[in-house]
Amino acid sequence: MKIKLSLCIWCFLGFKLLAQTTLTSFQEARESIVLLKNDQDIIPLSRLESLHAACYPFAADGNMSTSLNRYTVVKTTTDLAEAKNYNCFIIAIDKANRTKQTLLLEQIPSKSLLISILVGEADNWIEEPIFKASQAVFYLPKPQTLAFEIIPQIIFGGLGSIGRLDRDMGMNPDVYVKGLGVQTKGGMRLSYVPPAFVGMNGQYLNDSLRTIVQEGIDKGAYPGAQVLVAKDGKVIFFETFGYHTYQKERAVRETDMYDFASVTKVTSALAAIMKLHGEGKFDLNASFPTYWPDMKKSNKADLTFRSMLSHNARLMPWIPYWRSTLRKNANYPWKNKWNNTILNDYKFKRKTFKRDSSTKYTIRITDDLWLHRDYKKKIYKAIRKSPLNEKEGYVYSGLLFYLLPEIVANLTGENYEAYLRKHFYEPLGANTIGYNPYKRFDLNRIVPTERDTFFRMQQLHGTVHDEGAAMMAGVSANAGLFGTANDLAKLFQMYQNGGVYAGKQYIAANSLKEFTSRSYEKEGNRRGLGFDKPLITYDYMKSYIAKSASSSSFGHSGYTGTLVWSDPDTGILFIFFSNRVFPTRDNRKLYIHNLRPRMHQAVYDAIQKEEE
Repeated sequence: MKIKLSLCIWCFLGFKLLAQTTLTSFQEARESIVLLKNDQDIIPLSRLESLHAACYPFAADGNMSTSLNRYTVVKTTTDLAEAKNYNCFIIAIDKANRTKQTLLLEQIPSKSLLISILVGEADNWIEEPIFKASQAVFYLPKPQTLAFEIIPQIIFGGLGSIGRLDRDMGMNPDVYVKGLGVQTKGGMRLSYVPPAFVGMNGQYLNDSLRTIVQEGIDKGAYPGAQVLVAKDGKVIFFETFGYHTYQKERAVRETDMYDFASVTKVTSALAAIMKLHGEGKFDLNASFPTYWPDMKKSNKADLTFRSMLSHNARLMPWIPYWRSTLRKNANYPWKNKWNNTILNDYKFKRKTFKRDSSTKYTIRITDDLWLHRDYKKKIYKAIRKSPLNEKEGYVYSGLLFYLLPEIVANLTGENYEAYLRKHFYEPLGANTIGYNPYKRFDLNRIVPTERDTFFRMQQLHGTVHDEGAAMMAGVSANAGLFGTANDLAKLFQMYQNGGVYAGKQYIAANSLKEFTSRSYEKEGNRRGLGFDKPLITYDYMKSYIAKSASSSSFGHSGYTGTLVWSDPDTGILFIFFSNRVFPTRDNRKLYIHNLRPRMHQAVYDAIQKEEE
């Protein structure tokens, strides 16, 4: 017994020592980076939406490019001819590459922003042309991987600059003397640090999450996953697992995009509605016809947006829109495409589907299935005419979310997708978040979902999994968004910060508090406004989040196997992305083995383990 106890003590001390060593290495690397110059306080960078950045890593490793691109799109290149395409340059250069600085400076457009990283000890760095031309200059005495991961975090304000010179530098020691170093503010954007940095047990967190996620892969719950954990705005775990498919042809990477599914409900139009609410332009207690006049003479005329966003308004859960396109008493005509049979019998109603595009059939569902351009009106009509549930009370419904994009467009006078990009995704640096990713990205970066065997009859890849959203041209507030876990974390960290990110107030704090609170708790409804909330009475078999999540926490899950959950009380942000519907939605192993709540609980347990 004593031997076992001693081993446990040594294991515990070993884990603590490992965590401390990681933190010590991180702190030493951070302190070795000296910001010598910061004209007009350009560091940390702001206004990401207008930034077109390039990195010339003549003296850095690939970790710097990875770290930079966690904040926004930064093109890594050594082609000097490309310089004309950018307005911000991040250049890492050492003594061996000094000759390249002159050539590069000749190519950089005037009025461009230049940030240089001078690598290696040299007294005369301050006499170099690149030092004089740069608005910001970092000095790194010795090249090291960890430092190259940290410098981008300082550039974008995830971490503050704390390093100071350990000796005099230059010909004029009165200018750059020992102890000099420009200090900058951190915590503006997400940072990426060891768990011990925020007082969490990194060994426990790493072992627990890896074990549970791998269990899901081994049991066939999903072929791969992305997992991100942040605390107090600091990412302490960001790992990828497995592959895009069970064929194991492409490993999951942190830049790969997943189908958000219903996570779209809290990351698209709802963000706009919250912003408009904070500006006094949207009334939660207004009746349906206030923002959708066509509901005036319907059975929904008295429903309020508060009740509908809370899933408390007697709305039907969903409508299978695609089935209404078939002619009456006609069997669905498609043959099994997986058996290479020819698709030649349509039997659809008028003004629904055709096999090829035309001036009237403009909405692409698949390459050989095109929807009539006006069919959206039929979807709206189906929602208006749909019956109501007999009693009020919580019934999860996506119907309102089909209408929210047009409501946002009407209230703002702007294109819905453009509004989201302009006011949220681009300034946050969340550039992967968007609809119909196949139009913007290589399919290799997009994780496939289901092999559709009843509607689209093909492998879904780069197009939304949800059938209703597909019939809205892929653009809905019910489903349709894709993106990376890292970019979703930026949006949700802004939510957790009370609407603030990088010093900018995106959404009024009181609006976020209103939307993330329960409006019908007395009636037994756990939901916030759009957001999901913890069960009022926790049930391990019914919950997909941790028991330890606070009552103030909020988030949403997605049918494709996704989850995002924010807890302002503890500062915890948890994101899990998978494609559990590949190759079929009938795969319920993610739920059967309670994988998501177990992962989520492990994060909370890592706090307790450190405290113990």
